[in-house]
Amino acid sequence: MADHGAPHFHSHDTDMHPHEHTHDEQEHHHHEHDHSSKDEWKGADGKIYHSHDGLAPHTHEPLESPGFFSRRARPITSRDFKERAFTIGIGGPVGTGKTALMLALCRELRDKYSIAAVTNDIFTKEDGEFLVKNGALPPERIRAVETGGCPHAAIREDISINLGPLEELSHLFSAEILLCESGGDNLAANFSRELADYIIYIIDVSGGDKIPRKGGPGITQADLLVINKTDLAEAVGANLKVMEQDSLRMRDGGPFVFAQVKHNIGVSEIVNHILSAWEEATHHKRR
Repeated sequence: MADHGAPHFHSHDTDMHPHEHTHDEQEHHHHEHDHSSKDEWKGADGKIYHSHDGLAPHTHEPLESPGFFSRRARPITSRDFKERAFTIGIGGPVGTGKTALMLALCRELRDKYSIAAVTNDIFTKEDGEFLVKNGALPPERIRAVETGGCPHAAIREDISINLGPLEELSHLFSAEILLCESGGDNLAANFSRELADYIIYIIDVSGGDKIPRKGGPGITQADLLVINKTDLAEAVGANLKVMEQDSLRMRDGGPFVFAQVKHNIGVSEIVNHILSAWEEATHHKRR
């Protein structure tokens, strides 16, 4: 039986900030950030923070552990949901089933709640067009954002490119729930709490059963981890029991769901998690 307690890591500062980058990301993005900016400041943790839009302060210091579910950034309790409806962020690597989950959630929620959706792609509007083509929602309730750069920047750092359309949709349709899909990124990518009130991170078994134990904020600190495409496990040699044990250990009791989203398996459980969080945040009862 796997040890379901918190994982033990040697770290001098495990209370990490949700907007930190890995070493690889630092190298990739050194050209994008001016660290001599007068807008930099030292946080209470002694780290140097800055913000590109005044909304999402973050640091570029390296992560020192895979992260802990119990130490994840919590939802902002002072949020005005009349200004922008309860927002669900859906992140994960490319091809894991984010857009399929968006479609499934639209189908499950649209008859009882006023919802709208924003998708992110780097240079296309393909995911938004997929939702429209498949009748997820009326086209006017869907916005496709072209981030023009690394997808994590639009969900974690300069989130204004998503806040604009989300607020517009919220006002136009008196939305109760908003869905925001990331453009697809690595295990270190996670949503800013300024953007997402509830964070879902989705992986799939085709990457192998090692993915959950690799950790990173996506795996360890999302409010819900979805392990998708379980029907492919045998074909790719992935052991679902190993993935379960590693998810229990790495998420320290945080919830996760095995799913086959395209076959509607696990979707009702995901919806239940979402609506429980929606009820707690908005003090409304589910319908």
